[in-house]
This record gives sequence, structure tokens and C-alpha cells, in this order.
Amino acid sequence: MDSGRDSVALTAVASAARVRTLALEAGFDLCGFARPESIPAPVLLDWLAAGMAADMDWLAERAADRLDPRRLLPGARTVVALACNYWTEPGAVEASPIARYARGRDYHATLRDRLRAFRRLLRADWPGLETYGSVDHGPFMEKVWAARAGLGVIARNGCLVTPGFGSWVLLAVLLVELEVDGYADGATPDRCGTCRLCLDACPTGALDGTGRVDARACLSYQTIENEEPVPLAHREAMAPHVFGCDVCQDVCPLNAAPLPAPGHRFLPRAVAGLDARALAALSPESYAELVPGTALARAGYDGLRRNAAYALGAARDSAARPVLEMLAQDPSAVVSDAARWALARLPPS
Repeated sequence: MDSGRDSVALTAVASAARVRTLALEAGFDLCGFARPESIPAPVLLDWLAAGMAADMDWLAERAADRLDPRRLLPGARTVVALACNYWTEPGAVEASPIARYARGRDYHATLRDRLRAFRRLLRADWPGLETYGSVDHGPFMEKVWAARAGLGVIARNGCLVTPGFGSWVLLAVLLVELEVDGYADGATPDRCGTCRLCLDACPTGALDGTGRVDARACLSYQTIENEEPVPLAHREAMAPHVFGCDVCQDVCPLNAAPLPAPGHRFLPRAVAGLDARALAALSPESYAELVPGTALARAGYDGLRRNAAYALGAARDSAARPVLEMLAQDPSAVVSDAARWALARLPPS
């Protein structure tokens, strides 16, 4: 590191208002600040010890880094928490079997673009400023930092709920070797009260009521991260979910007045207009045309068709029999297994 740069970055006290202005200019909707103090270990380790991470072993591999941001940037003075509203008008895709956040362009790309723009703007004011950022891929506990930075509170469904946009937000974090003149106090007041709508509505009972989500039961995990057959206990709950699940957000009273996200980045793409039958019947060519560039690519071709087969079986969709019979012969074991399960649940033809 250049010693001159050190003296500039580490001794300057920036205007929080100025940094927030630059964040909004880069495309973020919310920006807050927290001191990079370690997160109490039980926040993460108790959840891991309870097995709630399912087979996402990578969450434990860098647990120490997740709990202490200074391991990632030793000179960090501030955690800048950032959020983007992604809610879009329902329109023709209201009944989409795809979670709302995944209906448009892959949010990773959108938020990474905005994070790069934010870094450029910061370095124009503070040349040589060292930073370390992440958009849902690095060893950060984004929701914890967003709450500490005053962007919102973590609700009973495990989602960060913001005053302006509800829980329809996507998060990023940027560590900076720069102190600001205004930090949130880190208080996280309860906004749920006695409400338990999300707990009662969760299709699989994945919420424990304390803001923790048990990935083993959560349909978002099962339809996106789990590459194996979905456990029998959860298959009946999969109608109409093919990728992700918004149930706990849809029923939340704190989401009663969503605001449409500006611009085009989160607008639904053509794939969001497909129902479970059409997704089950996707050809490799259609998949290659419709899915790349969206978050659906995370599940892959076989994963999407597997999920669609489960959803059709759970819905007892008799009209899906032809496509399920085709998938029952698919060379992918997870697809054919899901299709056979679904066929066994259809009413007699």
C-alpha cells in the first residue's frame, strides 16, 4: 500500500451525506453506515450448528470472515450497506411460478454494475481509497449489516424490511478505509409485534419465528440450491413454485404499499411469463434463449424442469400429463424421478 494513500484514506472523515449521494447516483436506493465491529458468533454459528444451512457447506468454510469484516479489509473503517428496490408492477406475470427477484436480469449483474460505479465515484473524491465489496457472493452477512446500518430490520420471515420498500430489496455491502461523520446506532426495533402471518403461510414451516430460516425446508433452497431430489415431505408444497418462493413476503403487512423500481433492469423477461407446464417442456434451445442472463441459470436446465415437474404434480395438473410422460423418460435422473412422482399424483385419465 502507498503510504500517501494510507494517510488520505485512513485519516479522512467523510460526509455521510456525500457518500450517500454518490451511492444514489450509482443507482442504489438506500445507503447506510455501520462501524466494522464483529458480529457475535452465535448469530451465525448457532444457525449452522442447528443444521439450518442444509448442505451449503461454504457458509461454514469462511465463518470467521463472515463474522469479522476486518479480516477481509484490515484497514476498514466503515461498512457501507446498500440496497436496491426490485419490485415491479404485476402485469401479465403476477401468477409467475418464478420468485419476483428472479424475473428480470440477474440481480448479481445489476448490483455489481452499481457497486463498480459507486467505487469509481468514491475514488474520484478520495483517490486511492481501498474497498472490499460483495453482492451476495462474498463472505458477508448482508442482512445483519443492513440492519446495523439502519436500512431496516430483520423480520420474522428472515427478510430485511425497509421503511420505504418493504422487503422487496436486494443487498450489497462495501467495506471502505474511510470514516464517515454519521453511523447508525445499530438498534433493530421489532416491527412484527404479534403478527405471525408469514409463519402460518410458509408452505413448509421453514420459519422458526425468530428471523431464522431453516434452509432444509425452505422452497427457495429446495428449488435453487438443492441439486438432489426434493425431500418427499416438501414436494406437495411446491405448487406453483418453480424457482424461489415469495409467500412470506406476499402476506407481510409491511409490504402493503410497494413502490415500483425505476428503470428496466428488474422488469420481467419473457421467461417470467411461462407457467410450470411451459417451463417443464423447455427445450435446450429455448432454455439457451430465455434463461442466460437471469438468476434462473443458478438452477440449471435440469433443475428448472425438475422443479416444474414437482409443481405440476403437487397441483394435480391433468393437462400436464403429456409433458410429464415425456420427462419421465428424460436421461436426467432428477428430472425423470420428479416426473414419475408427479404422474402418480394426477387424477386418472
